[in-house]
Amino acid sequence: MSVFDRESVPATPPRELRFRWRVRPRQSLRELWAARALIRTLAERDLRVRYKQAVLGVAWSLLSPLGLMLAFTLLFERAGHVGTAGIPYPLFSYVGLLPWTFFSSSVTTGGQSIVAEKSLLNKVFFPRETFPLGQIAVATVDTLMATTALAVLFVLEGYAPRATSYWVPLLLVVLIAATIGATLIVSALLVFFRDLRLALPLVMQFGLFATPVGYAFSVIPKQFQLPYSFLDPVGPVIDDLRRTVLLGKNPAWGPFGVAAVSAALLLFGGYALFKRMEIGFADIA
Repeated sequence: MSVFDRESVPATPPRELRFRWRVRPRQSLRELWAARALIRTLAERDLRVRYKQAVLGVAWSLLSPLGLMLAFTLLFERAGHVGTAGIPYPLFSYVGLLPWTFFSSSVTTGGQSIVAEKSLLNKVFFPRETFPLGQIAVATVDTLMATTALAVLFVLEGYAPRATSYWVPLLLVVLIAATIGATLIVSALLVFFRDLRLALPLVMQFGLFATPVGYAFSVIPKQFQLPYSFLDPVGPVIDDLRRTVLLGKNPAWGPFGVAAVSAALLLFGGYALFKRMEIGFADIA
């Protein structure tokens, strides 16, 4: 008879012996704050690598929104005759392209950052969210540089920003929250579902046309504007940037409020999901 009685061995380990990964928000945020210098270093490294030995240098950050602006001008203004409430279409489209380019660039590059940096995952301990946040910092720098072209457009079009532009910081808070949340979700999921890497560019291309970047938010029927604002919080932010900066109006509080709730859920839910899944990053990435 065997020393070990097979019938006495449980099929699963007892509850007290099971490993459970618990997310401690305060501790995680303290660790993330302590790693802020690492985020800056990663962003600086990627910016140097991107523009090193490039003839145009940082001017490449302007080409994407400017190229899309020219394409939208031909497609929507000339062929589609999109209404802009009297705003010159280059300004109308460029104000929409800046936040969208920031969002899409952050999600695309930040979403792949964990897999791209897999060689560092097992070498030293640091918050894994520094990788996607570093890519968001890179997208922020690119967007700030691309914003300089907006000032030139204002001069060329003889159009001045309106006094209600003081709402812009509030709008950017919602945009940044939605961007961080979406980037954390995509970066965590892409580690385990590699097909998402191939689908991500297609999703971003679809989002470019599903979001009111080249056309007005008013094109969406009123009965669908609130549900749409929840599904795509970037859309109301773009619309309110146009309302406040170009039209001199206050934000549309209904869609914007729904977008703010959606962005908050994305931020907190995305961070919680990321921290839950990070335990398997080093093994699978």
